[in-house]
Amino acid sequence: MKRILSQCRKELAQFQRDRLTLALAFILPLMTLLIFGFAIRLEAKNIPLFVQDFDLTPLSRSYIERLFATNQFIPVSAPNLPLLPNPLTDKSQLQTPQILIDQGIARAAVVIPPDFSERIKEGKSSTVQVLVDGTDTNNARVIQNIIQATTRNFLRSSGLLPATDRVIARVRIWFNPGRKESLYIVPGLFAVILWIYPSLLTAIAMVREKEKGTILQIYASSLTAAELLVGKGLAYFLIGMSEALLIMGLGSLIWGLRFAGDPTPLLISTPIFLADSVSFGLLIGVRAGNQNAAVTAVAFLGFLTALLLSGFIYPLSNIPFPLSLISNIVPARYYIVIHRDAYVRGTGWPGVWLFVLILILLGVLLFNAARLGLRRMQLSD
Repeated sequence: MKRILSQCRKELAQFQRDRLTLALAFILPLMTLLIFGFAIRLEAKNIPLFVQDFDLTPLSRSYIERLFATNQFIPVSAPNLPLLPNPLTDKSQLQTPQILIDQGIARAAVVIPPDFSERIKEGKSSTVQVLVDGTDTNNARVIQNIIQATTRNFLRSSGLLPATDRVIARVRIWFNPGRKESLYIVPGLFAVILWIYPSLLTAIAMVREKEKGTILQIYASSLTAAELLVGKGLAYFLIGMSEALLIMGLGSLIWGLRFAGDPTPLLISTPIFLADSVSFGLLIGVRAGNQNAAVTAVAFLGFLTALLLSGFIYPLSNIPFPLSLISNIVPARYYIVIHRDAYVRGTGWPGVWLFVLILILLGVLLFNAARLGLRRMQLSD
């Protein structure tokens, strides 16, 4: 135990003297938290919408007002468009919506025909043309649903549809009734940051011993592979705990996150997850030959999997086979569920106990893989 603590103190002393490593440990995680936390938005807002009204009646204007009352669209005007467009005399005006969408000025366009209100008052159907930019399929689907729902609501509130529906769905959103995206994004972001940076620091520290040649002194000493890894890992585990307190405290302060239920699963799983992250860094450091290779390996095997295969942004059910198999061994996947449960669902131990056990199992596997790899290096040297 004394040798492990001595190795840990040596790593912490080297860490304090390296300003670049200090910045990597604390400044970059904060920048990642702020950039991702404010930049990632899953709900489409401020969608540029162009409306071409050939009817110019109170009913058509009421319909237009209802579209923009959703707070999802912002109006887009077309240059050189007359105040009173007449498609019968100026055929070029019919191309305006298509041109605006082609140029990326508008994401959607609604064209109201000249006989819009007249046909509705006569009890006939009136066709409103809706053009949607399908470059982003997700946003296109959102725009389509918003316009369809708004149109139905407009007709019903205007008395143009019967109000006696046989089936009425009364929807209540649980856990996040205000649909705050920060409750979904930020807890997942905590997991991504705490997976990347502790492992990156650990891998760099492990490879630095090889580049400086000091690893040979360690091989010649009485330190075992397990003692070396535990000593180095303990130092960066403590650094990882400092990072966790910093980003989780700051994130809760900025976005107003509060525990929704029992916080003990999160408090217990956080050290376990950080041990997994450090063990992953040790494994990369043992296998990599230089710092460039270590950084590349952590970025590819760590960052990409935590970002794309953990459920951070995309639902796990959307991950195709065989990538879905890889997601089963990504520790960030399970920690994200625990984190979101603590801040959103509040289920507690009955809902997340299995994920805590999986984190322990993955940590043991990662550490043993690093230990066996270091033993082979010692034998080969």
